[in-house]
Amino acid sequence: MRDKTLCVKWPEVSHEGFASLAIPTYRASTIVFDSAEAYANRKYRGPDGYTYGLHGTPTSRTLEASITALEQGLRTVLVPSGQAAITIVFLAVLLPGDSVLIPDTAYPPVAGFCENYLKPRGISYRIYDPMIGGAIAGLIDPTVKLIWTESPGSTTMEIQDIPAIVAVAKSRGVLTGCDNTWATPLYFKPLAHEIDFSSMALTKYVGGHSDLLMGSIAVKDIDLYRRIKDTMRMIGLGVSPDDCALALRGMETMGVRLGHSGGVALEFAKRIASRVAPGLVLHPALRTAPGHEVWKRDFSGSSGVFSVSIPAHAEEALPDLLTAAKTFSIGASWGGTHSLLAPMTISRVADANAHPGTILRISIGLEDENDLWADLEPIVNVIASEPAIARTA
Repeated sequence: MRDKTLCVKWPEVSHEGFASLAIPTYRASTIVFDSAEAYANRKYRGPDGYTYGLHGTPTSRTLEASITALEQGLRTVLVPSGQAAITIVFLAVLLPGDSVLIPDTAYPPVAGFCENYLKPRGISYRIYDPMIGGAIAGLIDPTVKLIWTESPGSTTMEIQDIPAIVAVAKSRGVLTGCDNTWATPLYFKPLAHEIDFSSMALTKYVGGHSDLLMGSIAVKDIDLYRRIKDTMRMIGLGVSPDDCALALRGMETMGVRLGHSGGVALEFAKRIASRVAPGLVLHPALRTAPGHEVWKRDFSGSSGVFSVSIPAHAEEALPDLLTAAKTFSIGASWGGTHSLLAPMTISRVADANAHPGTILRISIGLEDENDLWADLEPIVNVIASEPAIARTA
């Protein structure tokens, strides 16, 4: 071969005697076939076969297999974000004339997708009270093809009675899905409770370092897997092998990180609840939290995210207190090594009488607990103060 060819044709190198604990990062757009016949018949390799880099490499397959094992599922697909994990499920199972039920506490972009994308295309949605349990039967009509759940709910932390909802859905032939990002499969396994689609934002605890965007969907049914994969192929969705490698590395420490952040978060939640009205602290492991008994029944632990409802008298002081924080950062997302504070305004759709309120979402990372508490204590002091005192502070 001539020099220019040698520059792009690499020689065979023996792997004999080589073994590494690290997962190789296989990058590819083109997948090479042994023959023209193999290339012509590539569609027969099925959803698990290698046909083009967009649809997977050994690196992404390793991450998929790892998540499948944790989820106790049959297959897992990877998508570019947690939001994509939800919307791909909706697109795969809903057609014009169908409808989906979503909880009032779901990740806000879910409702936005339903209103701004699905609704104009003839797919309707209804928002339900997350604490509805088996009474969701009253909302199911022939158009309902999917019930989405999120337990606990984003920011407001209600735990849904997943088994009760699933039992009703199965009796009506309706599919179910669950956003399980908060608990991860370490603390809750939706598929074991007969949920059809278990999704996560791998951006959070699996990645664990605030440096990647990815989502996953795990299933126990091969036909549902094929529907998801077909939808992804038609849209052209794939994930980066480099991001998969980061997620695989993050998974190795996820159990330790989750155990630490969950323990600190619960300690802080209890400490705050001892100084303010207990109902203001939204943590599923607290007896005063909505759905606590269900959490105790179905979950094996709690993660490092909880919320505090900010009373009206403390709202004015909150921005300055957050800006003054030295250890916490202010920002969206959670689940990384850095602790985060995120103030949010919450409006209820299912309860027309509810008024918008401010909720402070707290995500615990790996910093020193005393440094973290030094940032939180001034906020707790303002919440615990008498309204009149707080206004003049």
